[in-house]
Amino acid sequence: MPIFYVSVLHLGTVEALALSFAAFIVSGVLGSFNYYRHRLLNLKLASILSIGSFLASFLGVKANLLIPENLMRIILYCVVLLSGIMILFRKDTAKVQRKTPGNATLISIGFVTGFICAVTGAGGPIIVLPILIMLGIPAHEAVAISLFNSIFIGIPSATGYIMNSDLKIIGAIIPVALVAHGVGVYIGSKNGQRLNQKILKQAVAIFSILIAVFKLVTG
Repeated sequence: MPIFYVSVLHLGTVEALALSFAAFIVSGVLGSFNYYRHRLLNLKLASILSIGSFLASFLGVKANLLIPENLMRIILYCVVLLSGIMILFRKDTAKVQRKTPGNATLISIGFVTGFICAVTGAGGPIIVLPILIMLGIPAHEAVAISLFNSIFIGIPSATGYIMNSDLKIIGAIIPVALVAHGVGVYIGSKNGQRLNQKILKQAVAIFSILIAVFKLVTG
């Protein structure tokens, strides 16, 4: 999403990140609410994961000015690529007893992914979703958790980047961007649970691999 704002609207990087994370908050609230209504959101698991993400996002905003952006993007897409490959070739665990990741593991995952997202401007679900599926979380539940988690990545990140943005530039864009983004996410999350879980998991894996390879090749 930051790439769209920079390349199409010709905004500065900080302004693009501010808009992106504000949109992630909206998508997180609307999307996770819809999944919660359909009993697909594991609120306890999502909350524990989000503890690490929330704390790390503050550090991610500060690190954005210190760590070379190109290096962080390479790390991001390598993680996405690896996760997508592991999901695609992971054996079906539907008949195997599910093992929920421990609290320490969830907080650690949340911390690392939250930091990377805050630095690069990547949406939380791009990283968190394939990792959760890889750990054995059902695809629909993983989508719900990643949307919920994006709220706690978005709040500190959006706040930090907005404070360093030119409000005269993004003031008129924010309402339009948030409304359009919110409508799309609401419709998508409302109908997402109807998709076959196996197809959804394969789609996530293939998309993750394609986007990671494309970004690594094109830079």
